[in-house]
Amino acid sequence: MTRTLFLSAIILFIAGTATAVETSTADGSATLFSSLEQTAGTVKTISSDFVQEKHLSMFKTVLTSRGRFYFSKPDLLRWELTAPVASGFVLKGDKGRRWHERTGRTENFQISQEPIMKLVSEQLFAWAKADFAWLRKEYRITVLNESPAALRLEPRSAVTAGFLHHLLINFSTDGRHVRSVELHEKDGDFTRIKFVNTVVNKTLQADLF
Repeated sequence: MTRTLFLSAIILFIAGTATAVETSTADGSATLFSSLEQTAGTVKTISSDFVQEKHLSMFKTVLTSRGRFYFSKPDLLRWELTAPVASGFVLKGDKGRRWHERTGRTENFQISQEPIMKLVSEQLFAWAKADFAWLRKEYRITVLNESPAALRLEPRSAVTAGFLHHLLINFSTDGRHVRSVELHEKDGDFTRIKFVNTVVNKTLQADLF
């Protein structure tokens, strides 16, 4: 669950890329960073379908699941898998709700009372609120491509580095949303999420959260 929550945070990375990039990046990339930063201020809501692929060394086949997410600034998020098994969670300020088809249970929780959820929510809302100072402390960021933008993130925190080796972020051509994310673990396994049918700044129903 920690990895799933962490990946959901990465989709909000649009808000943080520009000023979090290492200062050693070539001057020619300044236009890219400025553009991404300006775009971040215009994004209020995001909704998208996604396909999640798990590439694990212990399995010959790729494990695939499908789902959908919704996000509304500053602190509303719904992330749900719809197939092969329905499950998901909602974060709403300092409160949360999660469910799973196999157990048939829905559980409410306080983020502050669950250390793992607290850690992940801090990362989630740092991206959502474009907390650039926090992002610079947490990641080393390298530009792999300028158009469309592609970035590599390496964690500075020992806690995050305990399960994450690096992230690869690929943006849409217009830079308004993330097209795909790859989370690479230290043992070589990785998870890829591809986002499709993405809609930005559409009014979202309140009961989604």
